[in-house]
Amino acid sequence: MPAPFEIEVSPAADLIDVARRIVVRGAMPGELVEINCRTLRCGSYWQSSARFVADASGQVDLTLAEPVAGDYQGVSAMGLLWSQTPEQEGRRELFNASVQEPIVTVLRAKAGNGSVCASAELVQRLCAAGVSRREVREQGLVGTLFLPPGAGPHPAVMILNGSGGGINEARAALYASHGYAALALAYFKAPGLSDYISNTPLEYFQNALDWIRRSLTPQKDFVAISGQSRGGELVLLLAATFPQQVSAVLAYVPSALVHSGQNAADPAVGREGPTWLLDGKALPHQWQNNRSASWLPFDQGPPPHRHALAMLTALEDEDAVMRARIPVEKIQAPVLLLSASDDGSWPSSLYSKMISDKLQEVSHPYPVEWQNYQDAGHAILFPYVPTTQISYAHPVSGRISTGGGQPAANAHADRHSWQQALAFLQNAVTAHPSKKEIS
Repeated sequence: MPAPFEIEVSPAADLIDVARRIVVRGAMPGELVEINCRTLRCGSYWQSSARFVADASGQVDLTLAEPVAGDYQGVSAMGLLWSQTPEQEGRRELFNASVQEPIVTVLRAKAGNGSVCASAELVQRLCAAGVSRREVREQGLVGTLFLPPGAGPHPAVMILNGSGGGINEARAALYASHGYAALALAYFKAPGLSDYISNTPLEYFQNALDWIRRSLTPQKDFVAISGQSRGGELVLLLAATFPQQVSAVLAYVPSALVHSGQNAADPAVGREGPTWLLDGKALPHQWQNNRSASWLPFDQGPPPHRHALAMLTALEDEDAVMRARIPVEKIQAPVLLLSASDDGSWPSSLYSKMISDKLQEVSHPYPVEWQNYQDAGHAILFPYVPTTQISYAHPVSGRISTGGGQPAANAHADRHSWQQALAFLQNAVTAHPSKKEIS
């Protein structure tokens, strides 16, 4: 009796960063099998499909099989997830409005000219069972706190977004699912805050670090900071400015320099105006009194525009670069740098090399790790989400830009960087001295 035609996902439901085994069984050996993948994300459907040839046992195992046609190439167990595109053009939301709501994907397999069909669900969660969510609106802070199950204490992570602003609940929820008390902190473009990045006081973040320690009493007094893009610039700047308050730094596609407001600037201040304030004074930034900086490579020509081209012109003025350089040698913590060789937003590979070289030059007494992802772009996230939407309208300026990279390379960066981040944090917590040892 022939085996029933079926598609199986294992595990069927788990955290979003867990790889799944997707297997179709019961086809005829050598038969063409098509798998369609459709996911509802924040009210909009995303889809992908690929065709495979069943093996000698009538199976298609996506951990082993390469598509003969479809939306991705090469062997990739989760290729149907990262190669998805939105059915409604322009949609970019990868997660549901509530990060506590699971993301459900329906997989449908068909063979025999579509006469034989099977389906299965793949459920991805950002929140593990027992993770709690609480909005933080106190002492001037705006954010969302996610706590792991159990009484704790837990090591803590503060998560900062980039030039899109807002509250990065997705990353915070996933950190909490791995045992960290995670505060996703907004600093603009959120309720009660400015709509723009211009003139943001660093003391706001110092207050947040103090609040975490007072309110959460983290394990071993460990508070890491994680940020991407402008947030990557920011976490390095915070660790250099308040070194005693930062236990580890995770800098995604960061800058080695203080930048002006750029695409997230208040129009009244301008994109060449200051971003960060300390003691009420603007910090020197890359565009300030820069003799070579030009927006023309970014502004001219049809969209999508490549912001990194303008950033490269500003690097030609060595004096301006030195004035704007973040003094990373003042950091007193382990540092993880994650960059992309085809970063369309700014040259994160070059910036990360500048940071790594300086820390090596001063014999930084803490671990420094740098992962540079070839052919990847600016949007390094975490595993098993779509990586196809490379061009976008900036959420503040509205400019159509490209983040760079290719979907497969971006998917590799998503997966590998998250593994590196979790291992880096675990090692940093283990090596971090307790309060008793510090005193």
